[in-house]
Amino acid sequence: MADVAVLKLGGSVLNGADSYKRAALFLRDEVARTHARLVAVVSAEFGHTDVLWREAQSVTDHVDDDARDLLWSTGELRSVALLTLALRATGLSATGLNVHETGLRVEERASAGVDALVLNPLPLRAALGRHDVVVVPGFLATCRQQVVTLGRGGSDWSAVALAAALRASRCELIKDVPGYFTADPQTTPGAALIDALDYTTALEMADAGCPLVQRQAIDHARRSHLPLIVRSFDSLGTWVA
Repeated sequence: MADVAVLKLGGSVLNGADSYKRAALFLRDEVARTHARLVAVVSAEFGHTDVLWREAQSVTDHVDDDARDLLWSTGELRSVALLTLALRATGLSATGLNVHETGLRVEERASAGVDALVLNPLPLRAALGRHDVVVVPGFLATCRQQVVTLGRGGSDWSAVALAAALRASRCELIKDVPGYFTADPQTTPGAALIDALDYTTALEMADAGCPLVQRQAIDHARRSHLPLIVRSFDSLGTWVA
């Protein structure tokens, strides 16, 4: 089978029909450029999870974790379906999987920590053998067949876990910013893009409150010796290794 690459598309770059079309064209060009099979890990559209949370609270003051996670999962599955449709419209062979089909699971709920997230790669490998792009939901795993969520920024963790288990040639986290900066570019004039960063520094930045990449994702990448590329569609980004 061809090389496999994992590309995570965050909710900030999926927001409306045009964004799915742009993402699909980007992925089509990646397939043509690299001849790799792609796993596209998608988040819910920006703000959609918060909307679902408010809907749950409108029904009851006591939202159980299992029902909340099941409701939240609909945001990611919506993104999976829409991007799959957009990819097929470009002429690519693409399929979308739900969380139970990805093989990603936790032995206990996600609060048990990064070591609890594991993957049976066989279903994904089978899908990659048939399609150019396989679209899967980020932020989600299963625990004893129940849907569970992986915390704020959990799609980063999903992408890293999938890439590590599939021994992907690369793992890219595509966001609405070009990568890591020396300071918050929105508040600090002159903040510069960082070309490369080691895992330790990235973890220290996460601990200091930098929300760019989820801490569990960085730690999983470090443990798996998996380099990350944190970038936007239009930038080369920051290499984390």
